[in-house]
Amino acid sequence: MATKKGAPTWSDVKTKLGDFDRAGLLGLVQDLYAASKDNQAFLHARFGLGEDVLKPYKAAIDRWLWPDVFKNQDTSVAKAKKAISDYKKAVGQPDGLAELMVFYCERAAGFSNDIGLQDEGYFDALVRMFEQALKAIAALPDAARSTLWGRLCVVRNISHNFGYGVGDDMDELLSEYGVDD
Repeated sequence: MATKKGAPTWSDVKTKLGDFDRAGLLGLVQDLYAASKDNQAFLHARFGLGEDVLKPYKAAIDRWLWPDVFKNQDTSVAKAKKAISDYKKAVGQPDGLAELMVFYCERAAGFSNDIGLQDEGYFDALVRMFEQALKAIAALPDAARSTLWGRLCVVRNISHNFGYGVGDDMDELLSEYGVDD
């Protein structure tokens, strides 16, 4: 009786990679690079290539948190958060992560304010990201903090327009981190 083999794992892939020579490995990476924009963004970020490695990640966040409502595009918190996760896997520089988290908050709050969005799940995700941004900023050197904290204070001020206690939650979080306007 034949037994079914389980799904391939990283160990299986790693074993196969051991059979590649340098040219074969470069060819594989080239094929992966050509296969998708996400792979390109990953490799550009990992190797620090291009003027702004955050640009494709910001573009994804912007698309999913501030969609074109005239084109019937919708929001996706999960896809916006995936951009941050993808950057973290590619490079994960603390200052880049903090920047993406603050940018997420700016875009989510700006879109909500601009169109009058009333979506409690969207607001909950915004407050969670706001807290993650505060944690990320707190881990940065002192010189890098004030500009990012200032941008979060603007987000908090806008968020008082939403109801649902969003601005109040942000007030409390800013207070916990000792951030003043």
